[in-house]
Amino acid sequence: MKILLTGKRGQVGFELQRALAPLGEVYAVDHAECDLADASAISGLVRSVKPDLVINPGAYTAVDKAESEPALAHAVNAVAPGVLGEEAAKLGAWVVHYSTDYVFDGTKQGAYTEDDQTNPLNVYGRTKRDGEIALQSTGARHLIFRTSWVVGVQGQNFAKTVLRLALERESLNIVADQYGVPTSAALLADVTALLVRQRQREGDKDFPYGLYHLVPGGETNWCEYARFVLSEAVAAGKPLKLLPDAIRAVPSSEYPTVAKRPANSRLDPTKLRRCFDLELPEWHSGVQHVMQQILTDGKW
Repeated sequence: MKILLTGKRGQVGFELQRALAPLGEVYAVDHAECDLADASAISGLVRSVKPDLVINPGAYTAVDKAESEPALAHAVNAVAPGVLGEEAAKLGAWVVHYSTDYVFDGTKQGAYTEDDQTNPLNVYGRTKRDGEIALQSTGARHLIFRTSWVVGVQGQNFAKTVLRLALERESLNIVADQYGVPTSAALLADVTALLVRQRQREGDKDFPYGLYHLVPGGETNWCEYARFVLSEAVAAGKPLKLLPDAIRAVPSSEYPTVAKRPANSRLDPTKLRRCFDLELPEWHSGVQHVMQQILTDGKW
């Protein structure tokens, strides 16, 4: 099997290269090799590689910056998935694509299911929602995984930012009224590889393609998440100026951002668990694994 993978230098793309390696020939590209804002470049790449499977973790993920670059965010997040789907459909290939919890407005009391109405609050969320629709409309066989608060060894993320600030500051304010589920890039990659392998083994006929929420168990808020990250660093003996208890919980109103965030972006993975008979770990274990690697490497 030949697999075309975008975004190879991103958090998820980095882990996917590892997880997919035993399953086939992986042709991985980054921005320099294929600009996802260039539809013609995407078409040319797919036609050249002729993959059996296209996996697209590549995305425009700068949530606040997207507010001032809506056209670029739209090209990468909304147009590109549609182009990949169109080209895959012509080849008889299928597509795995990743979306976000930010397609929801956060007004629901419980965790969001795949059947809940989307209503994104910001440009990033709107473009990711439009990307889902674009891929679905191509008729290409696909899996779309909505996920949230991705953390990995590669690239930048919230955990690394908190660690850097903890070396410089003795106090820090972090919002405590936005709830979600931290998801390790390794979990996303491993589940993807597991389902690709299932598709290889069982064939196409009864494979349950579609849209799924892929997050681990549990929930937290940004403040408690930050305290957990620092507690792991302290337990590992890292000298920090900022200790977990010194992080001050504040409401979103005290920390305005350019892009509005949903207060509740918890995703319910029940459908994924049921359809593929999966057991998903609690979010703490994935973050702990990432933290062990980050703290050992010292690269944050």
